[in-house]
Amino acid sequence: MESSPLKEIASGLPFFKKVNEQEKLLGVVGAQVLRQVSLSKVAEIMGMGKEAFIELLDAMRVEFSYLEEGDVETKVKW
Repeated sequence: MESSPLKEIASGLPFFKKVNEQEKLLGVVGAQVLRQVSLSKVAEIMGMGKEAFIELLDAMRVEFSYLEEGDVETKVKW
């Protein structure tokens, strides 16, 4: 049985022991970065609290923000 490229990538992640959990993590992080799902939904999908998922993102060195450049400039002007 051949392993898919996604399974190979997922199995190399040091997070979670089961490949299906590793694959799910790849999917939700991608959706999060692409702003397709909320942080709350991603944490729910992974069966984690939001704070725990944020810590996981930090451990993976994944940076994300829902703020647009204009939002940041507006906030700085406050």
